[in-house]
Amino acid sequence: MQSFNSISKEYLAQRKQAGETCRLFNKSPSKGNLKRIKELFLKSGDGVIIESGFHCDYGNQIVLGDRTFININCTILDAPISEGAITIGDDCLIGPNVQLLAVSHATNPAERLNKENFAAQISIGNNVWIGAGVIVLAGVTIGDNAVVGAGSMVTKDVAANTVVAGSPAIKLKDI
Repeated sequence: MQSFNSISKEYLAQRKQAGETCRLFNKSPSKGNLKRIKELFLKSGDGVIIESGFHCDYGNQIVLGDRTFININCTILDAPISEGAITIGDDCLIGPNVQLLAVSHATNPAERLNKENFAAQISIGNNVWIGAGVIVLAGVTIGDNAVVGAGSMVTKDVAANTVVAGSPAIKLKDI
């Protein structure tokens, strides 16, 4: 994990701009406002659909593959550094109220007083289905064709072609 200071003037301004873009989209999820959301991202593939209620912190390290669907109220806490990148592959289904959290804070109370954030990449493969209300934590990779059951807390990598569920998410079966 790499650290960064999220309350620096530069990062505050970037979050403010991304937040305003998200607010405009959520107020009026028109094609023009969707285009503005996608312009925040490092890359947005063809045929991407994002429903209203979308929020991201920065957007500049988010990569979305082709034909990915993001349902209502998705929160992506990304970081403005490459270690905080969030990559979602092609043909993914992201359920309502999903949280992808590439950013966290120090557990040591003295370190936390410095307001430093820590970021680690989240990588989601192709053709992944993430059910409603799932939370994916920093540093997690989810392999191709995996399914994450609704309400799960994903704290560790998920192998390709598996179904996981629970809090913390555990493997239920192979596909």
